[in-house]
Amino acid sequence: MNIQYDTPQFFHLMQYANTADRDVIDMVSGNPDWEPPKTIRTALKTYADADPDQFQYPPSDGLTTLKEEIAARRNVDPDQVIVTNGTGEANYLAMARALEYCSGSTVVLTDPVYPYYPGKATMLGGNPTLVATNVDGSLDIDAMVAAIDDDTACIVLNTPNNPTGAIYDLSSVRTIISAAEEHDALVIMDEVYDHFDLTGSFESALTIDSANCIVTSGFSKSMAITGFRVGYAIFPEPLVDAAKTRHMLVNVAGSRPAQQAVYEALRETPPEYYESARETIRDRIAAFTTALDAAGAEYSRPDGSFYVLARFDGFPGTMENTKQLIDEAGVAGMPGATFGTARSDWLRFALVTPRVEEAADRLAAYFG
Repeated sequence: MNIQYDTPQFFHLMQYANTADRDVIDMVSGNPDWEPPKTIRTALKTYADADPDQFQYPPSDGLTTLKEEIAARRNVDPDQVIVTNGTGEANYLAMARALEYCSGSTVVLTDPVYPYYPGKATMLGGNPTLVATNVDGSLDIDAMVAAIDDDTACIVLNTPNNPTGAIYDLSSVRTIISAAEEHDALVIMDEVYDHFDLTGSFESALTIDSANCIVTSGFSKSMAITGFRVGYAIFPEPLVDAAKTRHMLVNVAGSRPAQQAVYEALRETPPEYYESARETIRDRIAAFTTALDAAGAEYSRPDGSFYVLARFDGFPGTMENTKQLIDEAGVAGMPGATFGTARSDWLRFALVTPRVEEAADRLAAYFG
């Protein structure tokens, strides 16, 4: 899979939409449009009056209090936790550790795939290999296991999934981890959308006892703070020190005030905040898929995350057609080919805009 680093397609399409001659509804970016937890704002205001020493470097691997809070919630040792610059860096550290630690160089990925995974793998000298998921987005276990061999460094799984919205059942994840153990490979579980489990079926891979599993996550989506860049990785004990060293060499440390605000928000934000966000997404999925029905589209209804894949008859999800949709319908989605080959005829829409119903009406009118 060829990833262009100079202009990733996400940015290319957002720039194209911004320069369009008409009003365009952005359904490209995954930036939540709702309010962050109230504690985020109050914590930052309080931090502004902190002593000067609080404006200096934090511990490289993260504020101790934040690491301890994450560890308590995920039932791991705080020493296993590295606070990163978003989940993106957490995945980078995990892939880098796998390609250093394991003898293989192949990175096994699902198809469709979040395109930054193969991009990172290539950048780190790995060889990305895509394995198609089932039509409903669930894992094709036989195909995944067959792709894992002695040349495999790691397998990257994202659940709840971007872009399919699928949630991988724990038995499937356990089977893949077992195959990785047999071939001395690592499994990287990106669980950044865990708070957007819309069905109650998500189970973290941390419930599986394995020294071959790294779990990554973050707060960008769940707290609607993508600009804060606070994520984390949980490493098995033998792998954590080298990952901490790479993190220090690449970043020195993360943002201290952002970490402090997240720490306080974790402690004070009630479960109702996250349920309210899920309910918003459920309502948007209902409105959007109703319009897709009117447009005669085939689509995926997500069990988790906040993305919908749709296919319109005679309108494959190419970059050319995606731009045509911007110009003629005023809706910006992502071409399916961005996410691999398995859904190249599809388009992906992010339901994190208050204009979801308006976008749905535009699509229904355009294709209906």
